Amino acid sequence: MERRTRQREAIRQALAVADRPLSPQELLARASRALPGLGIATVYRHLTRLDREGALRAVVLPGEPSRYEIAGKDHHHHFRCRACTAVFELPHCPGDFERLAPSGFLVENHELFLMGLCAGCRDGQR
Repeated sequence: MERRTRQREAIRQALAVADRPLSPQELLARASRALPGLGIATVYRHLTRLDREGALRAVVLPGEPSRYEIAGKDHHHHFRCRACTAVFELPHCPGDFERLAPSGFLVENHELFLMGLCAGCRDGQR
């Protein structure tokens, strides 16, 4: 049974409002606006619980700490800004990766990460 706490709700709300994957540190900064005094240990504890319950999905980028997003979204991919390191959702999947695999290979899954500059960094606004 899920126990509703102010900390848990602040974390869930921060993720919902962000509408993009957040690192634990980004989550702490955003959730602390609603709940001053929130600590990073509490954020990690709730991330672990929410992930275990299936309410969150970890977004794993090679060589980087996980970010987290609300679970249950349609299949999608991510863009990482090389300047500010924020990760953003891409709305579509180009699909048809079977044609890229060597002959006789079976594609069972895929992940696609685009990297570059987000609009804010590109325009010098971040």
